[in-house]
Amino acid sequence: MNIHEHQAKELLRGFGVAVPKGIAAFTVDEAVSAAKKLGSNVTVVKAQIHAGGRGKAGGVKVVTSAAEVKTEAQRILGSTLVTHQTGPAGKEVQRLYIEEGCDIATELYLSMLVDRSSSQITIIASTEGGMDIEAVAAETPERILTISIDPATGLKSHHIRSVANALKLTGITGKQASGFLSGIYRAFTELDASLVEINPLVVTSSGDLLALDAKMSFDDNALFRQKDVLALRDLTEEDEREVKASEFDLNYIKLDGTIGCMVNGAGLAMATMDIIKLEGGEPANFLDVGGSATTERVTEAFKIILSDKNVEGILVNIFGGIMRCDVIAEGVVEAARTLGLTKPLVVRLEGTNVEKGKQIMGESGLAIISADNLGDAAKKIVAAVKGA
Repeated sequence: MNIHEHQAKELLRGFGVAVPKGIAAFTVDEAVSAAKKLGSNVTVVKAQIHAGGRGKAGGVKVVTSAAEVKTEAQRILGSTLVTHQTGPAGKEVQRLYIEEGCDIATELYLSMLVDRSSSQITIIASTEGGMDIEAVAAETPERILTISIDPATGLKSHHIRSVANALKLTGITGKQASGFLSGIYRAFTELDASLVEINPLVVTSSGDLLALDAKMSFDDNALFRQKDVLALRDLTEEDEREVKASEFDLNYIKLDGTIGCMVNGAGLAMATMDIIKLEGGEPANFLDVGGSATTERVTEAFKIILSDKNVEGILVNIFGGIMRCDVIAEGVVEAARTLGLTKPLVVRLEGTNVEKGKQIMGESGLAIISADNLGDAAKKIVAAVKGA
């Protein structure tokens, strides 16, 4: 789960991480009032969307008067920002963050994330702040420091010294590094974060460390114990289908293709999408119904897939273990009847109660195309869609 910049900064502030003063605003009047309340000679008007690249897209403006705050708030609020992370459709700005300006001496980069390959927490630090870290890694990898932290032992002083040295933090700034990094680490671990990114991390002209921008993402599987974090979820920033899918414990991600996919298991779903592409088709979505799907959940999965107007056919690929094939078959038949499905439907079943599942579909009277294996299923759905 992602949250907005202003929310991330409030969370980090609670762990002792230095951030500029700021106030969220949902209207132009609120933006002007916030600027007056901050009373700063320099004010920054920031669009709040779940995407990077806001500055380059015109969503971050530095102003010096309340009149300018009003002008920029009117321009940004309700506009659509198109960045390298939003896709061509962009995202509509529905809230702003009005923040006091600061005197920047140096811009740096700092992040913490989960390294799933080593089951450790990784710190990434670079002197190249304010830039796309992927571009820095590709062009000047020697300017990036990567440190792994064993969560069993936690953040140690030698980790902090390594980061401070890499970022060339000395004097009063170097002394602040310990509290700053410790605060970020505590926020990361105690809030079950999967990413904390400070870009840029700035050193002010007075030598203070400040998180000028902040991004936080959280482990969805841990949200049950992070009620305060879950309350920060902004559903307007998420795809409507993905929100609907989450209500039924379905894992759905919209893609740009024409072949809808319903699969049990994330690995099998990825393999299914790969083979569809191999056969010349394009998957319209990732959808994992999990190992305990019911007829109701399968029906909802179909509704979500078919709500995408780009879908021209559906491939159901189930390898039953915990998930029984007869339950999937009943769900497929019920969904096809309820929704009056007219688009090509290819079903491949294998595993527990597979013969019963095939019998249910065979006796349904519906135009369901049966497949023997995954390769056969992909060929049939691609052919059916292209021939439609």
